[in-house]
Amino acid sequence: MPFAIVILIGAQLIGEVLRRVLHLPLPGPVVGMFILAVALIGPAKRWLEKTPMGPSPLEKSASTLISNMGLLFVPAGVGIIAELSVLRRAWLPIVVGVVVSTILGLIVTGLVMHRIMRLTERASNAELARERQEA
Repeated sequence: MPFAIVILIGAQLIGEVLRRVLHLPLPGPVVGMFILAVALIGPAKRWLEKTPMGPSPLEKSASTLISNMGLLFVPAGVGIIAELSVLRRAWLPIVVGVVVSTILGLIVTGLVMHRIMRLTERASNAELARERQEA
């Protein structure tokens, strides 16, 4: 489990360093998450393999973090309370931003899902046609 925590924090650190060096407009943890995802798809795929004793160390660490996610929101909640005066002054742009970004997120997710479903359907139809030709 310590190895997995080091991997997660290391990915976040690398993401933060890359963000600062390359002046990326994304938060460092997001860049680190992307790097970790690419690593887990490719060369580090074995980190996800189950062990004889159960799930992989990375999976155990991720499950522990997710199960305690409520605690991770406490600093954000404290930050919101600390900046309540800013929220009082700029509540309208904040609300508009949240609503618009939510709607855009739903639209983009729906379009991507629609495309993926169409591509999957085409692939399965092509496979069925190939099987019929072989038979």
